[in-house]
Amino acid sequence: MTAERTVVIIGGGISGLATAYYLSKKGHRTTVLEQASSAGGTMQTVKRDGWLVETGPNSALETTPLFKELFHELDLERSLIYAAPSASKRYIMRNGNLHVLPMSPLSFLKTRLWSTRGKMRLLKEPFIARARGEETVGEFVERRLGREILDYAIDPFVAGVFAGDPSLLSVRAAFPKLHSLEERYGGLIKGTIAGMRERRRRAEKAKDRAKMFSFVDGMQTLPLAISSRLGDSFHADTHVLRITRREDKKEIRGFRISAREGGRLLELVADALVLAVPAYAADVLVRDLSPAVAEALGSISYPPVAEVFLGYPASAVGRPLDGFGFLIPAKEGRKILGTIWSSSLFPNRAPEGHVALTTFIGGSRQPSFGLLQESELIRIVTEELREILKITGEPTVAVAARWEKAIPQYDIRHLSRMSLVDRLEKDVPGLHFCSNFRGGIAVGDCIMSAEKTAQRISQNV
Repeated sequence: MTAERTVVIIGGGISGLATAYYLSKKGHRTTVLEQASSAGGTMQTVKRDGWLVETGPNSALETTPLFKELFHELDLERSLIYAAPSASKRYIMRNGNLHVLPMSPLSFLKTRLWSTRGKMRLLKEPFIARARGEETVGEFVERRLGREILDYAIDPFVAGVFAGDPSLLSVRAAFPKLHSLEERYGGLIKGTIAGMRERRRRAEKAKDRAKMFSFVDGMQTLPLAISSRLGDSFHADTHVLRITRREDKKEIRGFRISAREGGRLLELVADALVLAVPAYAADVLVRDLSPAVAEALGSISYPPVAEVFLGYPASAVGRPLDGFGFLIPAKEGRKILGTIWSSSLFPNRAPEGHVALTTFIGGSRQPSFGLLQESELIRIVTEELREILKITGEPTVAVAARWEKAIPQYDIRHLSRMSLVDRLEKDVPGLHFCSNFRGGIAVGDCIMSAEKTAQRISQNV
């Protein structure tokens, strides 16, 4: 039985909320301080006249058994929905046309997404030697799989996940499991076969096999349920002013946190402190504790991304929306990164007889596009989709959401930055970082990081 600790968590996104939830289950007293007016961070859902708009993550993958435990404990099982079976069907653009991404050896041989030469290049993969040094995702994929696979598979995938550029991201930091296949097994094909057995032992699922889920009322259902369970320990509209270490009879133990909640000042004392905020926010908070770590966190890139939600009568769309959606490689020279066919994935996203389309624009590929005004974003996306999906007429509803600092980029310097973070946690007992700039950006990654953070805090009593 562990002793009770007082823990302050700064940040009410899914990482901070889940950390607080797991700590409260272990009997610790928690306080969550969130600057925004509602829980969820980027996980926000807007409802309007029968339309459901996700301004952040549109879904998540059930990659860890922790999800099922959470859903059961939070009584969310009745509102949980899994994506339609057609979600496994995804499209990639090449030469202006949408091609189904092949998911079997036979469909791979038949697809026109890659040339015969590009397909034959994969036969070399088992015989490629290991890398001799640090590589970007682009360098790794081109070396092992060839340029064509990089351009028309990995490049759009990286844009869809990170809104990133494979020539800038570190393969070891951004896709550690992919990197480990080469390190441990000498190749991707051999490693994939061996990795299946290991995932079965850990009760984990590969992202390409995990079930995609959301909720009847959208993704914000999850953070709202956690914040509701936390009750009065969750504080919205609260701005943290300063963090200092607490001295107790010649011994430095714990922290003092100064914050402003509405019009009143809060002075909190904590045995442990969790920073569950983006790197650019953590930068400011740890400046007095470690200027070096503050500088490292402040150097992490968060390119701007805009999300444009358009709704149309189903009759206005000239091609079937028979899948997840499509991604666009950089070589295609388009202004958008890709589009999710939201109403094809989950019910309750559009009124009867209508379709909902969620399009992403900006990112590392074209950062200036992510900062455009709402009217310009809607115009660009409307024009692009009119051509790609053969749409006639104007949208029934159009909503644009911009994130000026959207997704952390795990670039070639990322792991060296994280080693500084690791060292600071050791040098300052009770200080913990739990955010998507560390350990993965997916919702499942955040949940697993939160559970591990709660475990570490409970053990260090």
